[in-house]
Amino acid sequence: MSSHDKGKGTLYYQVICKRTARLIHSGYSIRATEWDSIRKTVVIAEETGRERKEELHRLDSTLSNGLLKLRGIVKRLEHSLPDTYTAEDVVKEYHRNKDNCGFIAFGRRQAELLLQLNKHQKAERYTYALNSFCRFRNDKDLMPDELDGNVMMAYENYLKEHDLCINSISFYMRNLRSIYNDAVEKGLVEGGNPFKHVYTGIDRTVKRAISLEVLRQIKQLDLAQYPLLDLARNLFMFSVYTRGMSFVDMAYLRKKDLHGDILIYHRQKTGHLLKIRWENMMQMIVDKYDTGDSPYLLPIIRNPDDDRRKQYRSALRLMNKKLKKIGTMVGLMKPLTTYVARHAWASIAKEQHIPISVISEAMGHNSENTTRIYLASLDASEIDNANRNIMDALE
Repeated sequence: MSSHDKGKGTLYYQVICKRTARLIHSGYSIRATEWDSIRKTVVIAEETGRERKEELHRLDSTLSNGLLKLRGIVKRLEHSLPDTYTAEDVVKEYHRNKDNCGFIAFGRRQAELLLQLNKHQKAERYTYALNSFCRFRNDKDLMPDELDGNVMMAYENYLKEHDLCINSISFYMRNLRSIYNDAVEKGLVEGGNPFKHVYTGIDRTVKRAISLEVLRQIKQLDLAQYPLLDLARNLFMFSVYTRGMSFVDMAYLRKKDLHGDILIYHRQKTGHLLKIRWENMMQMIVDKYDTGDSPYLLPIIRNPDDDRRKQYRSALRLMNKKLKKIGTMVGLMKPLTTYVARHAWASIAKEQHIPISVISEAMGHNSENTTRIYLASLDASEIDNANRNIMDALE
């Protein structure tokens, strides 16, 4: 173990062959008090916190697997290159498969840890970014300290060549940067800035809203012969009716969230409490789909006993696929998605001369908090009246 600042040291495997020594970065660092330098083992004290104990147990297991892997490599080399292989040969063989210490492998371990902590959204973002980066790397991992500005600029060009928009590119970069910062925090790599020359900002979104007339066309489409399209359209309209409710919030709406003529729920993304006056148009959609004994209000999560997150993601993909067809049916030149409903509500509200403070400049805000600050300062009835005006305009 080599020591560095903050009482931590970096763990290396040492390979010695014919009096030549080579070091292999394990991909981990550890506090001096957590390492027995004589026995070369991890030390887990009784007073160690639960989360750190789990990390140390995983580290101990990973180090043991690394040693087994090295012993296997040596055995194979002794068989194929008896008396001629070198320490460098062992190191090269080890690095051909960096499952234990590569940047991508580390990121996947971080995603697994986030899942264990019930941070599903962040885990999914990490996974999406890593999957994209893995395709760019042709499934070849690299050490954390090999992740430099040149690699990231090449990755940015790769994304541009695949026609990703600037905000999608930034999404991947920001999540990879977060993983990189995790690696820095754990001492796997010294802090650098490989993301200095790539875009990690948020560009103003191209307008996604649709007009009131197009929204009427969608509402009035005869989709009786196409149940899945009909369901997608109705859920889209439900989002519009509920002030642009996000699809994930719709998925997790429970019957108990409806209190008489008021719908009360917490946003999945922010935890913010929202109250919406329940209107007939909303009730008509709910009445159309009998969810039986399910605690959920809408037919999105159909089996509460199965993986609900997986059901939501599957329903979202299917919904956007069907909405795209509906958009084509009404002559839209851009894809119709669940997110368009949020923009549609805000845009129509603006056209109806609803105060800008209610809609925060048609959702052209810089952050979720900006809109929340505006809305929180208003009387709830003012927002409900604004919503009623929009639904009247759709009649």
